[in-house]
Amino acid sequence: MSEDTIIATAPPHVGCGMSDAMTTGTAPPPVRQWPSLDLTGVDFDPVLRDLMDDGPVTRIQLPNGEGWAWLVTRYDDVRMVANDPRFSREAVMDRPVTRLAPHFIPARGAVGFLDPPDHTRLRRSVAAAFTARGVERVRERSRQMLDELVDELLQDGPPADLTATVLSPFPIAVICELMGVPAADRHNMHVWTQLILSSSQGADVSERAKKEMSAYFSDLIGLRENSTAEDVTSLLGAAVGRGEITLEEAVGLAVLIQIGGEAVTNNSGQMFYLLLTRPDLAERLRADPAIRPQAIDELLRWIPHRNAVGLSRIATEDVHIKGHLIRAGDAIYVSYLAANRDPDVFPDPETIDFSRNPNPHAAFGFGPHYCVGGMLAKLESELLVDALLDQVPGLRLAVPPEEVPFRKGALIRGPEALPVTW
Repeated sequence: MSEDTIIATAPPHVGCGMSDAMTTGTAPPPVRQWPSLDLTGVDFDPVLRDLMDDGPVTRIQLPNGEGWAWLVTRYDDVRMVANDPRFSREAVMDRPVTRLAPHFIPARGAVGFLDPPDHTRLRRSVAAAFTARGVERVRERSRQMLDELVDELLQDGPPADLTATVLSPFPIAVICELMGVPAADRHNMHVWTQLILSSSQGADVSERAKKEMSAYFSDLIGLRENSTAEDVTSLLGAAVGRGEITLEEAVGLAVLIQIGGEAVTNNSGQMFYLLLTRPDLAERLRADPAIRPQAIDELLRWIPHRNAVGLSRIATEDVHIKGHLIRAGDAIYVSYLAANRDPDVFPDPETIDFSRNPNPHAAFGFGPHYCVGGMLAKLESELLVDALLDQVPGLRLAVPPEEVPFRKGALIRGPEALPVTW
């Protein structure tokens, strides 16, 4: 997922007062309320559906923050805004714009709130860990850890909670392996991440968890300033030691990557909820393993992995999009979920088509803030599908689909528990 998916507690700026109708003759779209919905299963957000139907450029007001913001939903517009330097992430700081989350915990200098060239400089420090070679470095160890979890699942026997037994501990183990976090500290990382990602615990709890995780990474990175290892904290420590980035910048990036690594839990939960409620899809993947990588791309495109929208951007100069004037200072959101359902790019977008090719989905975002861990997330999805479909061939839900509990007040959608049997 893109950076804005993870740091989605951020606001943009209040929309400007002068309407674009005064300068372009195009009446601005009405401001639509977008409430925080606790959606279950893989249902597509009905408010987002209405916004997509309203047109390519709309205006929204989310439950928190102030004012309104623009929203673009078409694939080409989403890609343009995400890539265009006239839309700034750095300008989001200290702006009380409408947002989903009730609290906002920005970290000045954190990668999610930087624009190039600073953003590029900071991402470069960890790039080696997320190249194809870097991800392959952890493939075999990841497979071993997953096999151990599946073996335990089978030994304990049914019924079981797939989230608690596999889908949660596996991404934690993998991201900690990539980060260079010792196994003994994985539990603390998980607790901190859940508190930071929850919008229901309150700002103080989230802030304290973020400070504790930051202090941990500050100590760990500080110890590795002379390291030549390839894990993320060692790469960050070495970059700090060379004076390429500051310790504060390194810590902010480490926190973002660690939190993002756990988002795979919820994404995988939705993926397996879908496969277990659509056994025809699971059987196709069992019968033809060769299509799995392509099928996972299609599932990543189709699954609505987050609630509402993530981080906004601020227009730094006037920009026209589809006949509407986005004024300098206006806030604007992109919806990657909507882009993934654009019929001009994905024919019959509501259909899950494992043969879809090409499939330029936007599940990991676009532009400078494209998800640094996209290849790692796809690797984990492939390993999970291989292990659970092949090693647990009778895997099925242990309760009716409507009884599967989904997370409430979460920025990233997914089942709180996934009761299964076999």
